[in-house]
Amino acid sequence: MMLLETPLFGLSLTLAIYGLAQKIYRRTNFFLFHPVLLTVGVLILFLLTTGISYETYNLGGRYLLFLLGPAVVALGLPLYDRIREFRKNLPAILAATILAGAAGIVSVVVPLLMMGVPEGIIISLAPKSVTTPIAMSIVETTGGEPSLTAGVVVMTGILGAVLGPALLKLAGITSGISFGLALGNSAHGIGTARALETGELEGAAGGLAICLNGIVTAILTPSLLQVLLG
Repeated sequence: MMLLETPLFGLSLTLAIYGLAQKIYRRTNFFLFHPVLLTVGVLILFLLTTGISYETYNLGGRYLLFLLGPAVVALGLPLYDRIREFRKNLPAILAATILAGAAGIVSVVVPLLMMGVPEGIIISLAPKSVTTPIAMSIVETTGGEPSLTAGVVVMTGILGAVLGPALLKLAGITSGISFGLALGNSAHGIGTARALETGELEGAAGGLAICLNGIVTAILTPSLLQVLLG
């Protein structure tokens, strides 16, 4: 039991499961076996089966959350390499990001309002499409619950990474920049990591989308919530 109560337990467990999940995904290339989705599912099943509390697991798991910030910053390298291409398309990129930011908020707030969901939950879910640190900061200023926001943001990223590429292919999206922007705007860091699997241009576009959409969502969320919630 002493080992389970150390940060090494949660950290080692997560890395081991994720490493195995990566191997499974590479061999099968099946979208439902996406490493993040598979890792989250196995971790939940493991904790429920063993009776280990989330608080005990998170003694080490929280260090991975801390590394999320540097990981997002590292996406700036492919962005720097492709900066000239983005400058040529800057007006279209900005327009797409503003629309994506607004759509990300409206697409969750309006359906929840129609279902009569409590206002506190709606506020917490509004910035679901931006990376976790930004989303939690937005919710802290708008009066939501940051812990709920963090969970929904992760699930949004997973779903975007799993379903996004297939939906974009179905829609006939062939542009690398458009592909990356779509995943970055809708599924933040996890979606951008998936875009990087397709190509450097797609990954760079996703990294740019994370930055721009974070700014756009931080600006739009309070105003749109005020309008939509009356």
